[in-house]
Amino acid sequence: MKDILGELENRREAARMGGGEKRVASQHAKGKLTARERIELLVDEGSFEEYDMFVAHRCTDFDMQQNRPAGDGVVTGWGTVNGRMVYVFSQDFTVLGGSVSATHAAKICKIMDMAMQNGAPVIGINDSGGARIQEGVDSLAGYGEIFERNIMASGVVPQISLIMGPCAGGAVYSPAMTDFIFMVKDSSYMFVTGPDVVKTVTNEQVTAEELGGSGTHTKKSSVADAAFENDVQAIAETRRLIDFLPLNNREKPPVRPFFDDPARIEPSLDTLVPENPNQPYDMKELILKIADEGDFFEVQEEFAKSIMTGFIRLEGQTVGVVANQPMVLAGVLDIDSARKAARFVRFCDAFEIPLLSLVDVPGFLPGTSQEYGGVIKHGAKLLFAYGEATVPKVTLITRKAYGGAYVVMASKHLRADVNYAWPTSEIAVMGAKGATEILYRSELGDKDRIAARTAEYEDRFANPFVAAERGFIDEVIQPRSTRKRLARAFAALRNKKQAMPWKKHDNIPL
Repeated sequence: MKDILGELENRREAARMGGGEKRVASQHAKGKLTARERIELLVDEGSFEEYDMFVAHRCTDFDMQQNRPAGDGVVTGWGTVNGRMVYVFSQDFTVLGGSVSATHAAKICKIMDMAMQNGAPVIGINDSGGARIQEGVDSLAGYGEIFERNIMASGVVPQISLIMGPCAGGAVYSPAMTDFIFMVKDSSYMFVTGPDVVKTVTNEQVTAEELGGSGTHTKKSSVADAAFENDVQAIAETRRLIDFLPLNNREKPPVRPFFDDPARIEPSLDTLVPENPNQPYDMKELILKIADEGDFFEVQEEFAKSIMTGFIRLEGQTVGVVANQPMVLAGVLDIDSARKAARFVRFCDAFEIPLLSLVDVPGFLPGTSQEYGGVIKHGAKLLFAYGEATVPKVTLITRKAYGGAYVVMASKHLRADVNYAWPTSEIAVMGAKGATEILYRSELGDKDRIAARTAEYEDRFANPFVAAERGFIDEVIQPRSTRKRLARAFAALRNKKQAMPWKKHDNIPL
């Protein structure tokens, strides 16, 4: 019996060593943690239950039978994050470069199946050289099996990808189908084809960092949601995100203890909106002042900055926030901001997270680049996402809400439940100056007359009361009482039930 127990411990020790001390040291020298160290940081201490520690590949081509490390380059299992269950896989770059074989993929598929069956999120830690070339099509088949599970799990359990090393070729499509992607600055990259292939095919000279580094994907492509300084920070922020999310689509998000009065009055909000309608202000200040304890987890902060997306809590309950940012392009909607917000709205709707929309939008960005880029179809994504969402939807207009952009930003006409406005808000087809120049074109030569017409238009339409008279705004509220009014609105909507007509699925304008 002692011999068997000794062999078990020896085999476990060999598996825990991964690719050996030399390769672990090399991993550390690059500023990266090992696969197991990452899991230890991610889950609660002592909670990790590992599966398939002794799995080894079955390839015999290219003398691969001589090198069959236990675990086959990926650590899989489950643990808890603040007491709530999560499933994890962590690729081990020290073992055969973390390359994906048929058995490596089967290990990942097994825990994804278990996550679906048991209703818990999947966190994938990616650090891999890609497909294991020695296995050829078996490796590609393994990727395909993982992709299919990403698709099946979408909207059923939250999926989070941490890119903590290379992620290239077909490997990038699994993270791309997950809900959130976090990268690490200077040590992770994602691309379909590497710099060498790009040079051969297109003759472009580009570094791996420029082609697929964290800066590229958080600021330009929007592939990644955030980038962090190192593995430790990325994992800490992942734990923080998990705390906002439900375990699956049949559960509500967790309710956390809060120590912030829901009826807290914020007099400073009365002066947040400047008297000059063209002067910007920071919408993030409003978000922080209405959130429990000023806690805001922003998503895609570096991309399409004219709109903000992220999570706050109100009375301990998770709320998804979509907010125009007047500090950037006056908070205008464009191709990128519409795509960013639409994806976030659909995620919240899939996982029963109520939506708060903070609106100060002058319209859609004009110009040939926007029209040629398909702003019509991309803008329709956000319109569609809001219109199909059945979660509680509360909207607050702080200043401008003009034209089609007013309708798109969770207006009453898209089945928003509660629509508030500040007294400083203006809900109209367009600004007073533009409207006057169209309505009174024959008087354009008379500046005094036009000025008088503009002032008249402002008095009549540059306020929230015309919309309120028609019931499109439920209440014009004092800015200082915003937190209280929003908290009460969401409290009233906790038992909301709304359904869509039966359909196999919709056809969102992709």
